[in-house]
Amino acid sequence: MSHLPVIIGMGGINPAGRSSLHHSYRRLVLDAIDDASAMQTRASLASLMGLLQHRDGQWLDGSGATVNLPDYLRSLDPVLRNGTLIRQLEDNLFDPARVLYHKRATLNGGDDNPLSFVLRRQHLPDSIPADWQISEHSVGHVRVEIPGSLDVLTENYMSTVVNSAGQLPTGFDPKDLYASRNHPRGLQMSVYGASDAIQSLGMDWEALLGAVSPDQISVYAGSCMTQLDYNGNGGLLQARLLGKKVTSKQLPLGFAEMPADFINAYILGNLGTTGTNVAACATFLYNLRQGIRDIQSGTHRIAIVGTSEAPITSEVIEGYATMGALADDAALLALDSDRGLNQPDYRRACRPFANNAGFTLSESAQFVVLCDDALAVEMGANVLGAVNDVFVNADGYKKSIASPGVGNYITMAKAAAATRNLIGEEGLRRRSYVQAHGTGTPQNRTTESHILSAVAQANGIDAWPVAALKSYIGHSLASSAGDQLCASLGVWRYGIIPGILSTEAVAEDVYKDNLDFLLQHREVGAQGMDAVLINSKGFGGNNASASILAPHVALRMLEKKHGAAAMKAYRNRNEAVQIHQQQYDDAAIARRAETIYRFDYQVQEGDAVSVSPDTVKIAGAKGDISLAMPNPYADMCE
Repeated sequence: MSHLPVIIGMGGINPAGRSSLHHSYRRLVLDAIDDASAMQTRASLASLMGLLQHRDGQWLDGSGATVNLPDYLRSLDPVLRNGTLIRQLEDNLFDPARVLYHKRATLNGGDDNPLSFVLRRQHLPDSIPADWQISEHSVGHVRVEIPGSLDVLTENYMSTVVNSAGQLPTGFDPKDLYASRNHPRGLQMSVYGASDAIQSLGMDWEALLGAVSPDQISVYAGSCMTQLDYNGNGGLLQARLLGKKVTSKQLPLGFAEMPADFINAYILGNLGTTGTNVAACATFLYNLRQGIRDIQSGTHRIAIVGTSEAPITSEVIEGYATMGALADDAALLALDSDRGLNQPDYRRACRPFANNAGFTLSESAQFVVLCDDALAVEMGANVLGAVNDVFVNADGYKKSIASPGVGNYITMAKAAAATRNLIGEEGLRRRSYVQAHGTGTPQNRTTESHILSAVAQANGIDAWPVAALKSYIGHSLASSAGDQLCASLGVWRYGIIPGILSTEAVAEDVYKDNLDFLLQHREVGAQGMDAVLINSKGFGGNNASASILAPHVALRMLEKKHGAAAMKAYRNRNEAVQIHQQQYDDAAIARRAETIYRFDYQVQEGDAVSVSPDTVKIAGAKGDISLAMPNPYADMCE
């Protein structure tokens, strides 16, 4: 029997805010949604940014003064807007106007005039060069004379050439929300994002655990760049060159799969399957494919899928800028030369399918919770959508590792075919749209538009709506498709597809046949679209495209499979779930919802395990792990 992977929860953080309960989506369309929803999202952002709290039945501002909430939020509106989405680089991660670098220099002396300097004895090299002449100078200090030359590195500072990025909301710092213990930023974001996703379920996690075997839960989460700030791999590689010591945490906490490890060890206590795929900017969809395969096959009933990427470091920015991949300040000014600007329009740094100059780096952690359709019905879970399928193809032979190839034609064609199989030809033609990869680079605008145009034409689609989320929040690399997915789920709640507002006109070299690039918000209604195709193109030829089904389509499928009586009981149970979801949202806005982080909690070792030929029992685990496995090679065995 088929098992439909249903999306029952989502959470995370990106430049638009908190993902759960559609807040990050609502920030994108803040001026187009109803006033009550807009005010709730303003409150969510104000809370994240440290500008709002709730205590003793009263709303307080950041300084603790009592406020009238509606009036206060209206007054904060410019601050909330300016402190979210793509904007000028702030100095909370590093100072973009003062980036440390070392310049090589050679100091020359001679026999008649040797180099001479004084330093602390403890600062002498461990291996003193043979031509160094050392004499006492004062207590703890020595004089060094060198008759020849000395190679040195001088400390210098420079400004970055790129000063735009998609940063988390101003004032939000995930390390302040739990005992972060010098964790890299990507792991801090993982803890917050996964905790948000779990609490967004509106169901007690322990109750879900009681419905499945301990080994029927999988977690696929990671990053593509690994953890590159000083607390991770960045510090591992920098420490000795900066005259510091490598710590015991930098290497292990820098691993690409560490977000999954943290979720298992400190949030869920998971005993099931774990891991991550690393596929450059397609990483989220690769992980999503792993999760849905587990559910479709019936081997697992719950999957937590996600990514966390924190690439806003001076080194990563310089690396991508050197490649010519980022929109630097000079290029942005050149794009707007007719406007007479004296500084770049940082808000419009990313301009998908327009005349553009490069992508805009971003940070994001996004997680979704999936389960099979039977468990969703049994638990009354909120159905946000369903994953029809995810397709992955490589590019074949390539001219260079960075050049485009043919793999994305295959993935998009397959995703369109899979969508057509479920909602029919008319559904694909009239009631589907595309969340494009849409990076904002000259190469992407031509190659991806040609792919989408070819697939639309092949399927008889006259004007396929195309959206591009990176125009708001930038390119979060591994998490980019997670950003696209979470925003797409919001479309089915509020009925508005976010337009590509940073793009004033589509570029001449963009393929436009059979495509409708949405340069303004498009109101389609909550049930106006039956499916969205999410596209992702990764460096090196990692292509992935996903077919995602609307919640109303998923619920129709569930009713056909499980029957009207079962769905009536499901809806009754779902009422309590929705109440609990709203309670979590209210608590998060009031800053009462604690980030889940269980360090040294119910730790178990070998004495908690009991093994028999048929089962593995873990003390404290809900249910046993069955060892009754089918033999897939029975026809090949005697």
